[in-house]
Amino acid sequence: MVVAHVFISLMAILLATPLTVVAAGAEFPTTRVVLLGTGNPQPDPDRSGPATAVVVGGSAYLVDFGPGVVRRAAAAQLDRGIAALEPSNLRVVFLTHLHSDHTAGYPDLILTPWVMGRRQPLEVYGPKGLKSMTEHILAAYREDIDIRTAGMEHASPDGWRVKAHEIKAGVVYKDANVTVTAFPTRHGDWDETYGYRFDTADRSIVITGDTTPTQATIDACRGCDVLIHEALTEKFLNNPMRPNTQGYDIGAYSEKYHTTTTQLVPLATKAKPGLLILTHNSITLRPQRRPFASSPDDLLQEMKSYPGKVVVGRDLDVY
Repeated sequence: MVVAHVFISLMAILLATPLTVVAAGAEFPTTRVVLLGTGNPQPDPDRSGPATAVVVGGSAYLVDFGPGVVRRAAAAQLDRGIAALEPSNLRVVFLTHLHSDHTAGYPDLILTPWVMGRRQPLEVYGPKGLKSMTEHILAAYREDIDIRTAGMEHASPDGWRVKAHEIKAGVVYKDANVTVTAFPTRHGDWDETYGYRFDTADRSIVITGDTTPTQATIDACRGCDVLIHEALTEKFLNNPMRPNTQGYDIGAYSEKYHTTTTQLVPLATKAKPGLLILTHNSITLRPQRRPFASSPDDLLQEMKSYPGKVVVGRDLDVY
């Protein structure tokens, strides 16, 4: 009986803990993908807001900064041993679009790493509107910044600053580790939204953000090592139990703003990534609390006709 209880307890821990994903017997490549947040606007305690880190050696590059981004980065440092994601190291970030679920962590990303010791300005690359958002956030925290710099804390006079770069499609960033290329996506009524391709010495990674299916995504991947793409399940969209708190037509909204599994299968088949990671979707890890949502198995079942390797991303997974 004691052995059985120990086994059950161990299984509960394993099932509740996000896993580091790597093939048996293999070692990590120099470039790693760390899923800091795989959720959507739903305040899901198991999934933080959208945020992905591309880690190359000792440097980290973030795409999007949804709610919880800095704490998830700290968890990746402490629980996954990824030193590059220690919060004060967060210095270069990219934004796909200005929706609140992708930007609500922006003040945290500006201020917390600074308070924890960052001395350089934060470099942020994103679409039109980024500079205005940045200026207003800094204005809102002006008193905090003044007290921390002029008061007893003697915080760095530069670590709170932000260099906001409003971009166009093409190469938007390059250093010794990585070349980052932005490509246009389509996300409803937004005038400008972007995905990003990261090319390093050993891997190519494409992160689309929120988008309907586009040829630009296929062209950006063209056999890339990793494609990270959103996917809504048809089960969720057609579930009569699904609440509609805002009263709009979810089917019409999805068609204009997002990608379903039915649409993603042919797109990814053409793009041919080495690994397809599904994120920002309608799944739940607590079906007893959200019976209208889909499970990870539902998502994979709807992707079963896809001929390539596909996984459902969870927070703090490492690829």
